[in-house]
Amino acid sequence: MLEPAMRTAYKCAHLMLRSYWFVRRPRTNGALGALWLDGKILLVKNSYRRQYSLPGGYVRPGEDPREAVRREIMEEIRIEVPPASFELAYHGTRPFEFRADTLDIYEAELDAAPPIRIDEVEVVWAGFKTPAEARAMRIVPHLAEYLEGR
Repeated sequence: MLEPAMRTAYKCAHLMLRSYWFVRRPRTNGALGALWLDGKILLVKNSYRRQYSLPGGYVRPGEDPREAVRREIMEEIRIEVPPASFELAYHGTRPFEFRADTLDIYEAELDAAPPIRIDEVEVVWAGFKTPAEARAMRIVPHLAEYLEGR
């Protein structure tokens, strides 16, 4: 019952952030987690963005990026992955949503398919796709660059 209202709140907040970024043109730093299983990568669709992405988000001041990825994956899709499982696979800065967005993508290989539980507020879909399937989807620029280089 509350999910549609919360999704609207997320969309409004993201629109406000984009407006701020349009004026300020900031530099942002984040970390994403690329979870691989049998040659497929786990993608997510956030309620406030048109593109598909990887689970992840901002790295808090003083926070280890691997811990940020672990935290975000747990918050967004309820999968527990130890920070030590992640290996840095991509680092890049690209213009995105009116900001210079620097992202690190950390990879982890899963042994078995985990149960994926989305909150249906921030994340409205999650699923495994082959790299070719992912490239055919509307994905964020960092993810496209990461998949091209893999």
